[in-house]
Amino acid sequence: AMTTPETDNIDDDTAEALELGRLLFAKQCDFVLGATNMDQVPVTELPEIAFAGRSNVGKSSLINALTGRNTLARTSNTPGRTRQVNFFDLGGRLMLADLPGYGYARAPKTEIAQWTTLIEDYLRGRAGLRRVCLLIDARHGLKATDNQVMKLLDQAAVVYQVVLTKGDKVKKAPLQARREDVLKVLAGHTAAHPEIIVTSANKGHGIAELRAALTALAAPAAMAESKK
Repeated sequence: AMTTPETDNIDDDTAEALELGRLLFAKQCDFVLGATNMDQVPVTELPEIAFAGRSNVGKSSLINALTGRNTLARTSNTPGRTRQVNFFDLGGRLMLADLPGYGYARAPKTEIAQWTTLIEDYLRGRAGLRRVCLLIDARHGLKATDNQVMKLLDQAAVVYQVVLTKGDKVKKAPLQARREDVLKVLAGHTAAHPEIIVTSANKGHGIAELRAALTALAAPAAMAESKK
């Protein structure tokens, strides 16, 4: 049952969750720092959400759509140019971590090894990490590199939720089939969240739902107030 915010048949709880998501993601979102190794990552008590995905999966566009800002996560024309984890503080209630893209074809082995080490260290070292949003291009589905990253997340016992990007580029029936295919694969992974969110940063589809899902993991509003 796919509901969109335009339909009136969503229940009160869902409506409230969507509204809380809208309110949180409308708050100030500040760049904290970019870390190229784990010595540099910020110390925080905030729950953290990380965004991971193959190069060119549309990660910057999605983060910008979520936060309603065009410039927060900069898109780079050169895949794999961002070799660091970028941290953003959302309203004093949630830390967003933008992980460097993986799986681009022309990267030298040393760079791939660096990426893997950085991410493994990050996953092991973040007690507050609540969820990784694993972005998958709706047009292409899961690739071998995605499966490797999923194994890594399973081993680290970090819950990850698949977010299909560029959903507007795929017709309804193939999109539904792609969703089913990914769900079947996820069933075999211990740390995978059972729900997939289909998004389009261009058209705004699924953005409200993803905001709601992530807001459910945020620190209570009272905590942000007491920090001031």
